[in-house]
Amino acid sequence: MTDNSVKTSRFSRRRLFGSAALTTAGLAVCFLVLVGKPQTQPTQFPEPRRPLVDVVTAVPASHSITVRTQGTVEPVRRVGLVAQVSGKVESVSELFLDGRFFEAGDILLQLEQADYEFAIARARAQEAAAAQRVAEERGRNLQAQREWRDLGTSEANDLFLRKPQLRAAEASLAAAQADVAAAELALERTTVRAPFDGRLEQKSVDLGQFVAPGTVLAQIYATDRVEVHLPISDSQLALLELPLFETAVATYPEVVLSTRFGGERWQWQGKIARVEASIDRDSRVTFAIAEVSNPFSGDGSERPPLTPGLFVEASIAGKPIQQSVELPATALRGDNTVLLVNDDSRLERLPVELLRRERDRVWVRGIEAGRGVVAEQSSLLAAGAAIEVASVRASSG
Repeated sequence: MTDNSVKTSRFSRRRLFGSAALTTAGLAVCFLVLVGKPQTQPTQFPEPRRPLVDVVTAVPASHSITVRTQGTVEPVRRVGLVAQVSGKVESVSELFLDGRFFEAGDILLQLEQADYEFAIARARAQEAAAAQRVAEERGRNLQAQREWRDLGTSEANDLFLRKPQLRAAEASLAAAQADVAAAELALERTTVRAPFDGRLEQKSVDLGQFVAPGTVLAQIYATDRVEVHLPISDSQLALLELPLFETAVATYPEVVLSTRFGGERWQWQGKIARVEASIDRDSRVTFAIAEVSNPFSGDGSERPPLTPGLFVEASIAGKPIQQSVELPATALRGDNTVLLVNDDSRLERLPVELLRRERDRVWVRGIEAGRGVVAEQSSLLAAGAAIEVASVRASSG
């Protein structure tokens, strides 16, 4: 074997030994990386904080819930003042103007009277002629009785005694007297007087105008009372004590009417007087009629009159509702449910019966006494959620 061959063989063995050493070192490093790295520990997240809620403890009690509605003031008595006779308007009173007040018996306008005075004169002439005929027939009757008596018999013929003629004359006299009374009544009706204490709403005729019987002279209304027709829904009707049958002992609730007028809010005390005879066919509501007496008296204050046409709000005293709970309006959810807090500080959903809702409070029924109700709803609150109680207060009793 030559020297070159020996050198080549040694070189090959060295390369093979170096490759094996490098491979062994790489395997050792991989083993240390894969086996010797520290074990991964699971991440520990802190438990989320429970939402804080205010709780209202339910205290069922008897509540008189006020029913609120609204309506327009109207007079109890509004009539058209109508001419009963014909004639030209000869004069008008200072009271015969739109908006003027008057008392019963006040003269509002005067029709021309000449034709009716002539009619009275003619009727009285007819009355005098009829009275003359009655006197003549009575004299003839007496004369006939004497003549028949002179004949020596007790039985007389009515025609001979002129009894039918006397009765006819007396009937003519009664008719003539009735004609005089009718002419005088027609003359009296030329003076148009106020039928009651009231106010002239709108006049339809004026001085110099000719009117016929049945012509509407003016629209007037009485000022002793006004009324307001108040719509009551079925749910509101359940809160009120309205006698639906007219009885002698029927008692109706009080009502307070209020409105803003002249930049201030005013109130009037009234009473529900009756209920309309039928339910409205379009809205399906019942109308209760509230009345206010002496609406134009200021009671010594600057309060304006309760004038017809005024729009008012009404608060009607309701009957006591047993076992009802008063809660903040924020405690009631949109589906008429509330959230209760159980013994495990978790929420439970409870459907309730809504009796009345106002801007800041509601009245419901169906919650047991002592149960805690979440006072304010939040998107974080749902049935089954765990909560922490921030404060507790009792519902209004």
